[in-house]
Amino acid sequence: MTLNAYRSAVSRAETPRSTEYRLMSEITGEMMEAEAAGLKGALLMQPLHRNREMWSAFATDCGARGNGLPIALRAQIISLGLWVERFTSEVMSGREPIGELIAINRTIMEGLRAERMAA
Repeated sequence: MTLNAYRSAVSRAETPRSTEYRLMSEITGEMMEAEAAGLKGALLMQPLHRNREMWSAFATDCGARGNGLPIALRAQIISLGLWVERFTSEVMSGREPIGELIAINRTIMEGLRAERMAA
């Protein structure tokens, strides 16, 4: 019961950008831990899957009618989502390092943090 009350309070207090930042921070942290542990290929499946799902949700939201973001920004987010989709397959196959996905997330997190601090 206490956990549900906490979740309810957090959901009322957080802005959409804060929620996006928190989610991206959790997933990026998982990927960083996996990278630090030297995990490769299928052992990266869980954090990579979560990252892919998150980017897919961002891209889907940006493609939806009524999205308030500027059209150019929406297009950029959709493009990043498509890149994450393709690049994740390369990481899972061992052809690319996970660090590139971490770097993209951290860059987006910096933008979300700056926007949050300006508000």
